[in-house]
Amino acid sequence: MNYFTSQHKYNTLTEYLEKRFNRKIFKVALNGNFTCPNRDGKISTKGCIFCSPSGSGDFAGNRFDSLSKQFDDVSNMIHKKWPNAGYIAYFQANTNTYKPLNELKQLFEEAITLNENIVAISIATRPDCLSDEIIEYLSDLNKRIPVWIELGLQTINEETAVLINRGYTLDVFDDAVMKLRKHNIETIVHIINGLPHETETDMLDTVQYLNKFDIQGIKIHSLFILKGTPLEEYYYETNFKVLSLEEYVTITSKQIALLKNSVIIHRINGDAPKDLLIEPLWSIKKLVVMNEIDKYLKVNNLYQGIHYNKQS
Repeated sequence: MNYFTSQHKYNTLTEYLEKRFNRKIFKVALNGNFTCPNRDGKISTKGCIFCSPSGSGDFAGNRFDSLSKQFDDVSNMIHKKWPNAGYIAYFQANTNTYKPLNELKQLFEEAITLNENIVAISIATRPDCLSDEIIEYLSDLNKRIPVWIELGLQTINEETAVLINRGYTLDVFDDAVMKLRKHNIETIVHIINGLPHETETDMLDTVQYLNKFDIQGIKIHSLFILKGTPLEEYYYETNFKVLSLEEYVTITSKQIALLKNSVIIHRINGDAPKDLLIEPLWSIKKLVVMNEIDKYLKVNNLYQGIHYNKQS
């Protein structure tokens, strides 16, 4: 099914959620006080070079607050405008399956009972932090409430993966997706456009590669160079090329046209904390970026899945 609108020529998350759950749905970012094996020394102490000190959870709740307080702080404001809204409990910061199974169960079981209007739980993690026992538990949870697992792939280019200190190889990602889908767990993949030294071909190849898998969603955003990250130092040392707005729009639009049309596009531009952002400054104007992508798709008569279908 296509969730295109008159404005967007791709499957938008907003349309998908409203049709699936028959009401307005909002994600509430929760902080379960996780760390990451790429930070605590199991793999590395440096983390992915682009990751902020908060573990990419700059807009998540306060890790010192209870889950209920974190949820209520956000949902109470939403409820005033949309009293019939539904919610997705979203564990965002760091690696949200990187705890002993008993602790994961305690967190996730609590999360799905925070409010009667929670319709799903979304868990951001790494593909190398999904043991068989964790997947078995998530499979059980998925029988009670929809479970979404968000995996940070970023790129299929192995040289880039080493450069950004991702900490796992592509086959680990492949294996995780296949195991999740074997248990019918919905899978969403994160990719980044504009990683150091990558070409347009590299970025398009990443999407083409994902077409081989039974994934349900994708998040796309530009590389953010943030203060206090190893990427900041690397940027000033090498002066690698940052994508312009025009380049990002062109590449992302081509990715949309390549992406098979069963995949829901959760994001086509991210949000970076303004006080930390060094480049690209154009990314602050999120609506401008989205509108430019819509224009490019319309002018070039492109829509999600057009190239994929031609190749089928």
